[in-house]
Amino acid sequence: MSILFSGRAAGASSKQISLVQRWVMFWVQHLRQCIGSLGELWRTPLASLMTIAVLGVSLTLPTTLHVLVKNVQSISGNFTQAAEISFFLHDGASDAQITTLITMLSADADVEQVRFISKAQAMEEFQQVSGFGQALQLLDNNPLPDVLLVMPRHTHPQAAEQLRRRIEQERIVDFGKLDIAWLERLDAILLLLRQAVLAIALLLLTAVLLIIGNTIRLSIMNKKEEIEVMKLVGATDAFIQRPFLYTGVWFGLFGGLLAFLVVEMMVWWLEGAIGQITELYESHFRLMTMTFSEFLGLLLLAVALGLAGSYISVSRHIRAIEPTGP
Repeated sequence: MSILFSGRAAGASSKQISLVQRWVMFWVQHLRQCIGSLGELWRTPLASLMTIAVLGVSLTLPTTLHVLVKNVQSISGNFTQAAEISFFLHDGASDAQITTLITMLSADADVEQVRFISKAQAMEEFQQVSGFGQALQLLDNNPLPDVLLVMPRHTHPQAAEQLRRRIEQERIVDFGKLDIAWLERLDAILLLLRQAVLAIALLLLTAVLLIIGNTIRLSIMNKKEEIEVMKLVGATDAFIQRPFLYTGVWFGLFGGLLAFLVVEMMVWWLEGAIGQITELYESHFRLMTMTFSEFLGLLLLAVALGLAGSYISVSRHIRAIEPTGP
């Protein structure tokens, strides 16, 4: 009985070893073909560099536009005061009513900040700005109203307009003023930039697919006789396709790296000129570069495009190649 159990255990262990060996051989084979495809690029350096350069330039433009839109959005964040709503209060509003309204608005989830400007403060600021300080002192009464400046948490034009209408319903509020046209123009410009980036990116990414697919097709045609021989000795289509797929991956990876380096060099080159402008306007704006997650996203996108372009090409052309008889 013990001999039977030991025999079964030995058989099970031998099957496990066989599965492990197959798994190891499978990945070793993939690694060899991956390194071999890199060697193919090294053996044709001029053609490979030209293809990588074309891919890098094609990926550079949408990446640059993405960085541009990100910086424009950052700049627009400095104009959040454009979304500030001014609420003019009735003359008969008491200090207790104003305090209650300020407390209520401060607790509102749609309100970022509330600032109160009294009649006296408004008159003092107006005297300093207008230059009619002495003339304004001759007035018997202060004609300026108390004002609440409310900063919306969401500066989208529609959200800011809804908040203005809601607060205008308060009893002590006379009316509210919001420069909605400025917000709508700013939002429309950002939307146009995002759509332009998306359209250009789709066109150029399609061009990347076509470039990689055509490059792999030419490589397959150059090795047509070798592929026929491999099929004669029993090689499967999957085995033959693998090196070409890895070639597409390498093209995508190197093209993505080149695009990243070009964009970083452009940002570094522009920082000097923009630094001079920001000093003149006493601004602390700095160009935003690509983050690490955006860099990884660019590489993954480039590799995916390389793999997709090569797969489209090899799945069509390698299957069409069949060994001819003597």
